[in-house]
Amino acid sequence: MQEDKEGTIEAFDALALSIDAMTGMVRDMQPDAERMKQAAGAGYATATDLADWLVRTLKMPFRDAHHVTGRIVAKAAEQDLPLDKLPLAEMKKIEPKITQAVFDVLSVERSVTSRTSYGGTAPKNVRAQAKKWLKTLERERN
Repeated sequence: MQEDKEGTIEAFDALALSIDAMTGMVRDMQPDAERMKQAAGAGYATATDLADWLVRTLKMPFRDAHHVTGRIVAKAAEQDLPLDKLPLAEMKKIEPKITQAVFDVLSVERSVTSRTSYGGTAPKNVRAQAKKWLKTLERERN
């Protein structure tokens, strides 16, 4: 009667091994904040912030903002530049109404800080969740 449980037991064993490995890895890791910051900005991660800015500030319909953002990202990629380093003049060739204010939302720091909804990446949110889970872990330990 145990034959039907074999897959479940193997999955549990694999999960337990993964948790042990992850625990050791996290305990021993030395985060490199500067490298993490560079990686966070790679791949045009702030493109969503640009599209949101176009909608909020220029009152552009999202479907149009999405298209404009795609063209701006393509221009930045063509010039091998992150979005926050693409000259305003280049953006204006694509969307003439863009202003210098767009750069207020294009940095990784501003992007992270702006995510204030539940589960968002704003430092205040992260600190609150960290406190909550540290308390939970402390209760579980005792």
